Amino acid sequence: MKTYFQFLLGLLLLSQASWAQTKPSASTTATKPLSQRMADSFIAEYPDSLGIAKSKAARWGYEQGVMLTALERVGQRSGDPRYFNYVRKIVDYSVQPDGTITGYKPDDYSVDNIPTGRSVLTLAQRFPQETKYRKAADLLRQQLTTHPRTKEGGFWHKKRYPNQMWLDGLYMLEPFYAEYSKIYNQPANFDDIAKQFALIEKYCVDPKTGLLYHAYDESKEQKWANKQTGQSPNFWSRGMGWYAMALVDVLDYFPKSHPQRQQLVKDLQRLAPVLVKFQDPKTGGWYQVTDQGTRAGNYIETSSSSMFVYAIAKGVRLGYLDKKYAAVAQKGYQGLVKNFIETAPSGALAMNGTVSVGGLGGDPYRDGSYEYYLSEPIKKNDFKGVGPFIMASLEMEMAKKGL
Repeated sequence: MKTYFQFLLGLLLLSQASWAQTKPSASTTATKPLSQRMADSFIAEYPDSLGIAKSKAARWGYEQGVMLTALERVGQRSGDPRYFNYVRKIVDYSVQPDGTITGYKPDDYSVDNIPTGRSVLTLAQRFPQETKYRKAADLLRQQLTTHPRTKEGGFWHKKRYPNQMWLDGLYMLEPFYAEYSKIYNQPANFDDIAKQFALIEKYCVDPKTGLLYHAYDESKEQKWANKQTGQSPNFWSRGMGWYAMALVDVLDYFPKSHPQRQQLVKDLQRLAPVLVKFQDPKTGGWYQVTDQGTRAGNYIETSSSSMFVYAIAKGVRLGYLDKKYAAVAQKGYQGLVKNFIETAPSGALAMNGTVSVGGLGGDPYRDGSYEYYLSEPIKKNDFKGVGPFIMASLEMEMAKKGL
């Protein structure tokens, strides 16, 4: 027995020595592209779980979903299996052998439960023999079949937010819905997906500025809702960031022959010059309340700025946007790196300046006022900022290589 434990100890010491020899130094890390450096820093901070609080187990939600999507794309670009293995490990915390999802309550009808489904779809394709992934994807897809809708067919943001469509919801639902529909050959769904964007364009776009209000209430009953239009009072940049990312990601799966595909491209082309108009000339970023950059208390917000950079850069790369917008993305990205990315002596990166949350209604009640949006705390290394920054970094790295 003693000999056996000595043998195990020897293996442990050998593995530790091997790890120490291969662990990258700060100087080696600095040679990696920013997308990988930020991904590595995030994984080092959350090595075994992806809970919002480090002491808690991984939870099922949209914050998790956007981070896993970003890490998956780093793996695709770099070819390094560590990122994909990490994604699988985190998903496996929640997806059980029978396809049920720990912490997921379908009857909540929350759009926030859907984004991690994109990683589930990836796993279902890579490991078709492990049926739990397909079953979990089907479970999420089933929510959309019975999810409550507005009278015109728009998905409610959540069951507890009746009659309301929020910009956020387009990113939460539509990319998963579109990818699932493409993989499992459900072409009729693309009409429904296009309808969601059409309703947002119809009811949330401000005709004067071209910006989009955070949400609208079809019933016009909410205290935050304009009694004539149902629109919320202000333009929240991250809401528009989610919407912009939804547009460019859904187009990855939309059939080229679909009659509404070109309308989605036009929606992106309509939005791009509006974003340029409200880009801060000094920092290249976008303000928390988009159109009130000179008002006291407003600040450059990094999750929305990363989302806009990502959407614009990807739009240019795929030919949806004129090449002149590449400079807009570059300016925004340089501002993020210069002003909001910290580098520790170890080479680890951190991101500042991300608002923790933004919503409407609820308890305590969020009235959508300027003062409300400025009252939410600003966080460091928030998933909703780090994930989009990684995706923006990947786009800028591809642009630099002329891809």
